[in-house]
Parts: sequence; structure tokens; C-alpha cells
Amino acid sequence: MTAIAAPAQTSATTAGPSKTRNRVLWTLQILFGLFFIIASGLPKLVGQHDAVQSFRDIGWGEWFRYFTGVVEVSGGIGLLVPRLSGPAAAGLSITTVLAAATQVFLLHDAALAPFPLVLAVMFAWIAYERRASFATFTALLNR
Repeated sequence: MTAIAAPAQTSATTAGPSKTRNRVLWTLQILFGLFFIIASGLPKLVGQHDAVQSFRDIGWGEWFRYFTGVVEVSGGIGLLVPRLSGPAAAGLSITTVLAAATQVFLLHDAALAPFPLVLAVMFAWIAYERRASFATFTALLNR
């Protein structure tokens, strides 16, 4: 009597989807990181006219524009650093949810809220996929 063995999984078959997912994640992290550094955070920090006007409309003062710019640039940089990618994505997810709430409740322009909410979902997914970096990040903080 002979037994039929199930085909053994090789590392090539198990590494395929993981490798592809990792490439997709890094592509998104690079694109979003550059977007948040160059197109979103820096205009707030250098005082680009539209950014200044938006924050005047919010009515919380210039400090909030600078704070938001620093958060966005820091988050964008964090997306590009493997050890910080998960926490950075989680922070940007929260930031974009708050941006959507600001659009709806303070600027009274609900039509602009879906874009940051889509970003929030994307950042939550990146944070979930990069959850191992939270342990590394925590270890760095505890040194």
C-alpha cells in the first residue's frame, strides 16, 4: 500500500504573494510619503497662500498650520523608514480622519471629505501590514 503525499510547499510558492504585497506597500508608502512631504506638509510650513487661507478659515491661528505641516512632513518621512512605517501610517490615518472632520465641521465643505477618508483607509491598511514595525518602534523608545 502506498501513501500519496501532498506536495510540499516551497518557499517560492509562499514568498510570491508576500513579495508582491511588500512591493505594493512600498510603492504606496513612497508615493504617499512624497505626497505628504512635498505637496501637503511643506506648503503649510513655507506659508503657501492657499494653505494660509485654509487655516485662517479654520480660525485656530498660525500655530495650527505649522503643527499640521510638521505632523504631515514627519509622517511622510516615517513612511519611508522601515522601522517607523507602521506607526507613521497609523498617525497619518488619524490625521486624515481629523482632516475630513475639519472639512465637514469647521470649513463646511463636505465635498472635500472623501479624499482624506480614502487616505485614512489606505494608511490603516499600511499600518496593519507593517504592524511588526510597532514592536521595533517601541523597542527604540525604550532604549
